[in-house]
Amino acid sequence: MQELKRRQDANKLARYKPYPKQVEFHARGATHRERLFRAGNQLGKTWSSAYEIAFHLTGQYPDWWPGKRWARGVTGWALGESMESTRDTLQRLLLGRPSEWGTGTIPQASILDIKRAQGIADSVDCIFVRHVSGGVSRLYFKSYEKGRSKLQGETLDFAALDEEPPLDIYTEVLTRTNATKGIVWITFTPLLGMSEVVRIFLQNPTADRSDTNMTIDDVDHYSKEERDRIVNSYPEHEREARAKGIPILGSGRVFPVAESLITVPDFQLPDLWPRIAGMDFGWDHPSAAAWLAWDRDEHILYIYAALREREHTAAEFAPGILSFGPWIPVAWPADGLQHEKGTGFQLAEQYRQAGVNMLHEHAQFPETGDESGNKISRVSVEAGLQSMLQGFKANDPAEYARQQELLNRAGRSHEKPMRIRVFASLGDWFEEFRLYHRKDGKVVKL
Repeated sequence: MQELKRRQDANKLARYKPYPKQVEFHARGATHRERLFRAGNQLGKTWSSAYEIAFHLTGQYPDWWPGKRWARGVTGWALGESMESTRDTLQRLLLGRPSEWGTGTIPQASILDIKRAQGIADSVDCIFVRHVSGGVSRLYFKSYEKGRSKLQGETLDFAALDEEPPLDIYTEVLTRTNATKGIVWITFTPLLGMSEVVRIFLQNPTADRSDTNMTIDDVDHYSKEERDRIVNSYPEHEREARAKGIPILGSGRVFPVAESLITVPDFQLPDLWPRIAGMDFGWDHPSAAAWLAWDRDEHILYIYAALREREHTAAEFAPGILSFGPWIPVAWPADGLQHEKGTGFQLAEQYRQAGVNMLHEHAQFPETGDESGNKISRVSVEAGLQSMLQGFKANDPAEYARQQELLNRAGRSHEKPMRIRVFASLGDWFEEFRLYHRKDGKVVKL
């Protein structure tokens, strides 16, 4: 048994079995130069990085590997906040602990040489690794603390950054891969909130950038009881960052509501429940649509399906909408009246021509006036958001009772407060929900 364990420890690479979110992160390396892997604490994000580094250094890609591949020896960097933190995270996972080098993700038989760093106990400067092509790969360990100027000059195939770097460090590291058209990835828990680095991935997307989010619910190495205990152990304002990789947004969140309050298991919807979809037009930020069913008896709206795609024309996005039922009416915002430069047709009309059952006019509130008889705008994003927030909060029994009391006082005791619930399977919807926030008082489109 001891010999078996020794052999397994000497070749962890062959036994890597990633979760679906880890596979998604690796796969995007084939199509994106820049990747962010946002995840909660102790979920496996740094292990993902360590395994990917080892695959590139050795060329020992498994058959299932969906990411980028090199058929030659490569040169890369592994970086952390300090040399001590780099030693204790990426170095430890790649090599094993100081007295056990060769038991990390890099197979012992592939390690040709290890050069120690000066001045920091057990810290490594460079690893030389045998690549299956017969070439030699090199991995250097670096840190953010020495500043941008210490990272200049080198040409790299890849760089892996563990924990969030300052923007100037990230930009300099990315520059090191320009000549080789290499790749850079970052793994961290976003405790710094909507920082500059987080912002460029979430708010300034490009064809080169990818953001993958893994939550505590995406991993199997914790039971439900353990998940609950872990989440409850965190300070309340850090829970979503530490458990779900959601940037701490504080008062900037549009929907400051616990997901557990609005989430329900998927179920078969009764045929008699009315359905409607709502969509938002996009290009750089995704086009998106969500489908709702209304339980009239209980006055509950269920969001049961969602779709989002970036850089899709109406002709490309419409088939996805139609797949959920071409008969379902689709509400759309006022910017659907804008004309598309290429065709001259209004955006909403393009979807109609593609067969989507668009409502005859854009979404708006019923016409009302103030006490002076002045008409109030029927188009209000803020009013819509507040209605949604009220519907989310009404799932709490105490809040539901409060809203019912307000209806009673208004002489509307025959009405029930509206509640909004969301099917648990809608991962894309929840990603938007978690990050929807305001900056300088304005809602930021993601």
